[in-house]
Amino acid sequence: DWDFWIDFKDRRMWPTVAPIVAMCFAAAVQSFLWQKFRLPIGATVACLALLTGEWINRYDNFWGWTFFPINLVFPSALIPMGFWLDVVLMMSGSWLVTALVGSMGWGLLFYPINWPVLAQYHQSAEIDGVLLTLADLIGFNYVRTGTPEYIRMVERGTLRTFGKDVVPVAAFFSA
Repeated sequence: DWDFWIDFKDRRMWPTVAPIVAMCFAAAVQSFLWQKFRLPIGATVACLALLTGEWINRYDNFWGWTFFPINLVFPSALIPMGFWLDVVLMMSGSWLVTALVGSMGWGLLFYPINWPVLAQYHQSAEIDGVLLTLADLIGFNYVRTGTPEYIRMVERGTLRTFGKDVVPVAAFFSA
């Protein structure tokens, strides 16, 4: 769910949860293609396949069945991070270096790569005296059944103790 909805692509949980979940597929395919064929393209191939499947899923299920606007449920950009992981493996040839440096880069690159697409939804809007982002406003207007309201309240967590800007902290937790 953290990668489906535009209002769930927040500054805390999304850059922490989504890259960790996506990296499992990329690392598995990278391991197979490197061990069997010595091809350092596994993570990029996995990201391409994952994004193709996600776009088919988003279009067929969200637009085809429920007519939910497709620009509000787009998947994350993963290809540059898969490319980074493959380059680290190709340059080092070491699983240890790839696990440390590649995964660190994967986690740290996730938010900046996706920021150009998300920036338009992080604009502030004052609606009825309440300051919201456009993503929050969209989440309140397109109500989804079965979605607990407390998940939408992730901005009230304890990660604020690290300071005002929590994106670098979330990215380092992911890395």
